Amino acid sequence: MRSLLQKRSLRLVFLANVVSMIGSGMNSAAVIWYILQATHSEVALGTLVVLQTIPSMLLLPFGGVVIDREDRRRLIMLLDVVRGLLILAVAVLVFRNQVQLWHLYLMSVLVSAGFWMFWPTISALLQELTPESEYVNANTFIMAGVQGGWLIAGAAVGFLYNHIGLGGILLIDVLTYVASFLCYSAVRKGRHVIEKPPELIAELAHVDGVFARFVHEIRQSVRYLRQNRYVVLVGTSWSLFIGAMLTQNVVTAPLSERILHAGAYGYGWLNAGWGIGAFISVAYTANIVQKYGVRRSIAVSMFLLAASIYLAPFSHWLAIGVVLYAICGSARGVGGVALNSSLMEVVPKHFMGRVQNTFGLAAVGLQLTLGLVVGAVAHRYSLTAAFAIIGSLYFLAFLSSAWPFRSHECRLKHKRVLPLNNIATR
Repeated sequence: MRSLLQKRSLRLVFLANVVSMIGSGMNSAAVIWYILQATHSEVALGTLVVLQTIPSMLLLPFGGVVIDREDRRRLIMLLDVVRGLLILAVAVLVFRNQVQLWHLYLMSVLVSAGFWMFWPTISALLQELTPESEYVNANTFIMAGVQGGWLIAGAAVGFLYNHIGLGGILLIDVLTYVASFLCYSAVRKGRHVIEKPPELIAELAHVDGVFARFVHEIRQSVRYLRQNRYVVLVGTSWSLFIGAMLTQNVVTAPLSERILHAGAYGYGWLNAGWGIGAFISVAYTANIVQKYGVRRSIAVSMFLLAASIYLAPFSHWLAIGVVLYAICGSARGVGGVALNSSLMEVVPKHFMGRVQNTFGLAAVGLQLTLGLVVGAVAHRYSLTAAFAIIGSLYFLAFLSSAWPFRSHECRLKHKRVLPLNNIATR
């Protein structure tokens, strides 16, 4: 790990990630709490989760092509600028007492679209900057930044919200985007784009038109996935994992209010419990993944997530709920590192953006489908049943990660990718 920290570019990426996650975590939690207090409806939260998927469904099919074509550092900087200005505009409305719910919905939708471009971009950039032997350690550092940021955000938002309000928290988020932009601007100079293998470049040379080239590059990634069952299994676990984690936002605030009766204070502690568990996991994640392997680490992590979520609505005491969320956070830390490291080790750099966006599209589909369902079930029937739906997603991720496959089906990234016109003969 010391060798990674000696690289200036990686230090700046890690720092930017910590700062960015503090703002994003506070923003997300504050908006969710504001909407719940304004509407007293889990359906409203489910609607928010569903609306966040709409632009993502439109952007993700082509976003991976953009990530693999462009300088990933500059793309992240552009995303920081756009999201920062958008949040600043809404913060001004809040301070002027002119904000309406649709403003918050629109902001969350557009920021979510940026997130779905940001995460595969940062993963691809990390793969690009990191030596292959250090993927697990690099992902551990990134996860430390994510979880450290969410830890601070989760603990802070429950206590700060009553003092500085939604506007103050949004302004803090804007400042974190400024800091993140400055960090990424110093990572390196000039434009850097990953080179494609000659055979893939030759294929594109015979394709005319911008849209046709986009479609052809998407077909290349589909072809790659058809040849790599192991990547499909890991990616499926990743999609279920992300879909469940995002849908969980619908039920955490109601858990604090309806079952634990702890209000914003309890909501802050639940988020802090998740963050503490995830942050502590940094100390042992790399050793676990290297000792037991990525697939076993993923499987155990998904099982612990499922079990903890199934049990959460039965906690009845805030301390028990925080402990269960801490277990979730720890499992999320180990599982997230194992999933990202596995994809980095197998997927070629020139395919990383498209492969991640393919599974990101699946995760968005889950979020779109389940957001309203979980919100409606929690509001009209049972919060316990809503938690059970989310726990079942984690359990399916466990099954996908534990699904057997023959060793020759895990094709390494240096293997040749078949031309498109040869697929039909296989």
